[in-house]
This record gives sequence, structure tokens and C-alpha cells, in this order.
Amino acid sequence: MTSKEIEKLALAVRKRIIKMAYECNNNVHLGGALSMVDILAVLYGDILCNIGGSYEERDKFILSKGHGALALFATLGEMGIIPEERLHTYLSDGSNLCAHPVMEPEIGIEASNGSLGQGISMAVGIALSAKRKKRDYQVYTIIGNGESDEGLVWEALASASHFQLDNFTLILDDNKFQNDGASETVMYYPNYKERLHAFGFDAAEIDGHNISEICKALRSRHTEKKPKAVVANTIKGYGISFMENDNSWHHNRLTQKNYEQAMRELEESIWR
Repeated sequence: MTSKEIEKLALAVRKRIIKMAYECNNNVHLGGALSMVDILAVLYGDILCNIGGSYEERDKFILSKGHGALALFATLGEMGIIPEERLHTYLSDGSNLCAHPVMEPEIGIEASNGSLGQGISMAVGIALSAKRKKRDYQVYTIIGNGESDEGLVWEALASASHFQLDNFTLILDDNKFQNDGASETVMYYPNYKERLHAFGFDAAEIDGHNISEICKALRSRHTEKKPKAVVANTIKGYGISFMENDNSWHHNRLTQKNYEQAMRELEESIWR
């Protein structure tokens, strides 16, 4: 896809997130889903190879920041991977499309997770397996800045470096907030780029809403025997004026008024 096409995909994903959140008539993790939409649009529109191919051959994306699953479902829907009728089951009884990913490779969901840190650990294991089985696919994962408070995350990072996983890319969605508030008041990790470099990663820092910067960072070649990390500076609730940097939308329910305003803003693209 061209940059313009990826921007259109990101806009369509945001609209679908808002529509699915409203129609399910439930509290939904919205802020953190919206902050990573541009990253997902680049991954699925430009980076991931053979996404419709066999499980053993295709690139893998693991959403470790599992509470942002709505963004993944919406992206897979826009890519035609999750059927439309399945999307309408979001948060309904018995549906696998729930608050966190439930592994279903047939519709592009490569791993289940609940507790933070599980997804990145599985992603590192999949990348290690690919190395040992001499598979060519790449493994990508998105973690959150709140998730990075977990010790398990740093154990996984140390493992990726130790096993020289140059088929593994970590993306940190740093939207500066987490469930309990602003990250700097909870457990602040300044200089993520430097910390990741110290853990043996090739690390870059980018604007997580700039399509060109995201593409450039994810397209860059791996240094041999080194995993890659991209620290994406993002805005929680990005794209909806009343949600941006308002942590009350970490997990909240859309009223009809909220829904109509959000869709109107997206239609007018006033946030661009």
C-alpha cells in the first residue's frame, strides 16, 4: 500500500473501532486501542508478509497489549481476514471476539493472552522456534508502556537478545498513560530507547502516528543476530478530540452523543 492508502486504512479502522464499541453497548478499552491504530495499519498494509498464507510460512503478529484487542479485530476486519458477521459478535456471549485476544489463527489471531507480559513471551518463543526450525517468517509484537512495568516483559527482552533473534521486532506503544493514570506517576521508565539498547536491541524512537516514520522504522533491515525495537510515541485516544489524553477513556462506554461526535470527527478528519 502507498502512504495514502495506509492512512485511509487507519481511518477506516478507527471508524470500525467506534462502531463496534457503540454497537456492543458495553464498556470497552478505547483509549489504548486508538493509540496503536496507525502502527497496525502499517503492519497489515505494508509490512507483514504472506498474511493469508499457511501458518508455518506467514509472518506473525502477537498483540501483547491484549486489552487493545478491539483495534486488532477492527484491522483484521478491514483487511477482510475476519468475516463481517464475526465482527458483529464482539463481546457477545460465547464469542471469541472478547476483551482480550483468543487464539484463532484462521482469522489472524496468533495467540491468546490475558495477563500483561504473556504475549511478548509467546512472541519470543515463536521467533526462537522459527530460528531453530529454519523458518523465514518474522515475528512482531506490540506492548504497552503500562505493560512494560511487568518484570516478565524484561525477561522476555533479555531472552530475545540472548538467543540473537534477528527475526523479532518489538513495538512499544508509549501513550504515556495506563489503567491507574499517567505513567509518570505510576512507574515511570524514561529513555525506553536507551533501556532497550542496553538489553541488546537495535532501538529507534518515532512518532507513532506518522505513517512515513512507522514504515521506515519497520522496513529497516535487522542487524545480524540482534532483535529490533521501535519506541512509538503515541497519544491515548488518538483521533477523537474528547478522548485524547483523557484516561477516563481507558475503559468506558460510548453514549449515542459520544458516538455521533466521534464519527463526525472521523468523517471530517479534523484530527489530521
